[in-house]
Amino acid sequence: MNLSEGMDRMHTHTASLDNQFNYRPMRGHCVYFIGIGGIGMSAVARILLNEGCVVSGSDIRTSSLTSTLEKMGARINTRQDGSCMTSDTDMVVISAAISEDNQDLKTARKMGIKVVKYSQILGSLMKEKRGIAISGTHGKTTTSAMISSVLKMAGLDPTFVIGGEVPDIGGNAHLGTGDLFVAEACEYDRSFLNLVPQVGVITNIEEDHLDYYENIEKIINAFGDFASLVSKEGLLVVNDHDKNIFLAMQRANCKVETYSLDSTSDWYGKVLSSGNGTNRFSIFRKNTFFDDFTLKIPGSHNVLNALAATAVCTFIGVDKNSIKAALASFRGANRRFQIIGVKNNITVIDDYAHHPTEIHVTLRAARELYPEKKIWCVFQPHQYSRTRHLLRGFARSFQNADKVIFADIYAARDNDDEKTTMNSSRLFEETRNAAVDVQYIPQLRDIVNALSLSVKPDDVVITMGAGDVWKVAYDLVAKLE
Repeated sequence: MNLSEGMDRMHTHTASLDNQFNYRPMRGHCVYFIGIGGIGMSAVARILLNEGCVVSGSDIRTSSLTSTLEKMGARINTRQDGSCMTSDTDMVVISAAISEDNQDLKTARKMGIKVVKYSQILGSLMKEKRGIAISGTHGKTTTSAMISSVLKMAGLDPTFVIGGEVPDIGGNAHLGTGDLFVAEACEYDRSFLNLVPQVGVITNIEEDHLDYYENIEKIINAFGDFASLVSKEGLLVVNDHDKNIFLAMQRANCKVETYSLDSTSDWYGKVLSSGNGTNRFSIFRKNTFFDDFTLKIPGSHNVLNALAATAVCTFIGVDKNSIKAALASFRGANRRFQIIGVKNNITVIDDYAHHPTEIHVTLRAARELYPEKKIWCVFQPHQYSRTRHLLRGFARSFQNADKVIFADIYAARDNDDEKTTMNSSRLFEETRNAAVDVQYIPQLRDIVNALSLSVKPDDVVITMGAGDVWKVAYDLVAKLE
């Protein structure tokens, strides 16, 4: 049964959850976002603005995302001191990063304003359409962007909320006229359990967010809960070569299709070539040739993302020629192996990688793309707790770089105790012991200066991290001019 035949009968699956998802602001309602500049928060704010809500909010940092929201009519302040919380506010939305001591939040609580989490709003929006939720430790953003791009090019005009900006389809969010809703499903704080997916994807399951989950068993259990939410008449698409997914998918009550680069999977990708940053590969469905595909973004991990997207879009009913054309023109999301500039024959790339596995696969893709060039990696660790929990994994993930520079750790959700038990110096020592040519330069501006004096023509510089390390890439390109 494909999606168009089966999903009309799925609303009974969510009827019992109606009381759980009563967070839907209506046209004209005033909604205040605390942390509105976050990638997910800004995406939902865009959708509510387009639906006619009055949107305001606060964030301690301004960005292109907040600028876009202001141009759309949102009122945004950077104080977060409670002074902009008015009695006209009907609802306050918070991200998982907002703590109870935030003054905006304390003021909202004192005023008796309804406070909901971002993921609860996202779940309410998804409930009104046919949900497609993409989960996993890595690859969520790219896979979500691929699926959204295919559906948009196929004329289905989906609504989507993606954890990264995708210029080719208008950014990180879109309110579509179609009945499909694509959402990147984050596992932190078990947020993805607020969603009501009728199609689900699990790209991989690894240790991460250990400040919340404590261990891999609890992470697998959460993904198992996610798998159980997919509608019985729907589809769960999973990476076949992940032992943790195998455990989680046992909880699924729907059809499951697998994908990998191995012929034992339902969807099998065979890489034909990967030169000049272009992946050429064949897709087989149940050992039957499906078609040949191309991707303009490097790395075998992106072939896997394309397999997941192809499985989902085929189930929905998109023909393979439309899938093929959309993937061939797909240029990726910002901060995912994004070439910022080429100056003096020095290539500067920025990437969001902030987990050992992401660093490893990204540097491996860079080495495949630039086999003869010197690769510099500038890494800004994200979270003291993540750095502490995954310290040894980080130290072993830089082997494909010729020269590595560490910045200070970017704090996010870290308490004072975490900040005293970990620092970049420890990561530097651990990585140096792994026979990596590594240097520790705490401040980003000093890294830019050091690189400008050291990089040579034909070198490649890759900045990595989930914080503001991207500034190094842009500042370096400007300085090289």
